[in-house]
Amino acid sequence: MMRVGRDVFIITLFTLVLGFVFSDWVGPYEQTILALCGINIILAVSLNLVNGFTGQFSLGHAGFMAVGAYTSAALTTLYISPEYVSGGVISHLVFVVALLVGGVSAGIVGFLVGVPSLRLRGDYLAIVTLGFGEIIRVIILNIEAIGGARGIGGIPGLTNLYWVVGVCIVSTLALHRLLKSIPGQQFMAVRDDETATLAMGLSTTRIKVRSFVFSSFLAGVAGALFAHYYQYLNPSTFTFNYSFQIVAMVVLGGMGSLSGSILSAVGLTVLLEGLRELQTITQLDLRMVLYSLILIVVMLTRPRGLLGRKEIWEYLPVSLRKGVKKSS
Repeated sequence: MMRVGRDVFIITLFTLVLGFVFSDWVGPYEQTILALCGINIILAVSLNLVNGFTGQFSLGHAGFMAVGAYTSAALTTLYISPEYVSGGVISHLVFVVALLVGGVSAGIVGFLVGVPSLRLRGDYLAIVTLGFGEIIRVIILNIEAIGGARGIGGIPGLTNLYWVVGVCIVSTLALHRLLKSIPGQQFMAVRDDETATLAMGLSTTRIKVRSFVFSSFLAGVAGALFAHYYQYLNPSTFTFNYSFQIVAMVVLGGMGSLSGSILSAVGLTVLLEGLRELQTITQLDLRMVLYSLILIVVMLTRPRGLLGRKEIWEYLPVSLRKGVKKSS
C-alpha cells in the first residue's frame, strides 16, 4: 500500500512539474511535438510488450489506436452535451471516461483479433495482424456515422501536456510493474521458449492473448489522447505507415527494453519533425530518405537496438544502479 501511495505521489509530482515546464516555457509548435512524443512513447512501450517481451510480431498497432481514437471521439462529440466538455472539473472527469472507453474498446477488438491470430507464429502472425489493422481502418472508412472518408471534426480539445505526461508515466510504470509480476514473467517465458512454457502446463495462447489485449488497451488510450489533442481524425492517419513507424521505434530502441522504446520514440519523432526544416531549405522532400538512412546506420552499428534487452539504468555505475533497483 505504501508503494502504491509513493507511486501516485511521484506520478503527480512529475506530471505537474513537467506539464508546467512544457506548457509555459515552450511555444505551441514545440508543445505539439512534445505531445506527439508522449503519445508515441505510449504506443512504443505498449507494442514492445507484444513484440519484445512476449516474442510475437504485430504489425497492426495503428488499427487499435484508431479504434480508441474514434470511440472516444464519438463519445465526447456525438453523445455528450457540449457544456460537459467545455472546461472545468466535469470535463476532466468526462475525459477520464473517454480515455477508459477508448482503451477498453481497443482491448476488446484486440481480444477478438488475438484469439484467432495468436495461434500463429512469426511471419504468419505479422501478416495476419497487418491484415486486421487494415480491416479496422477500412471499416472505419465506411462508417458514415463517424464521418467515413471525411473524418470526424469538432472534437473537444481536452488533451494537454499535463494529460500526456501523466498518462505516459502511468502507462510506463504500469508496464514496468506488470513485467516484474508473475504474468510478466510468463510473457518472457513464452518469448524465451514457448515449447518449454507449454510443457510446464501453461496455456501459451492465453498468455499471448493477455499480452495482446493489454497492449491494445494502451494503444486505444494513446488514440484517445491523439484525437482530443488534434481535434480531428481521418482514417488516412492510421495506415500501415504509422504501424511501421511504431515498430521501428520498438526495434530501434531494443526489443525488450522499455527505456529503449522511450528513447527511440522521442528521437524518431523529433527527427521526423526536424527534417521538415531541411525540406524548406532544399525544396526537396528528402525526409524519408534521410530517415531511412539513419535507421540503416543505427541498425548496422547496433543490430540489437540502442539498448538491446537492457534498461538504461543498467548502464549506470553500480552504486547508482542499486539505488534505482531498490526504488523500483
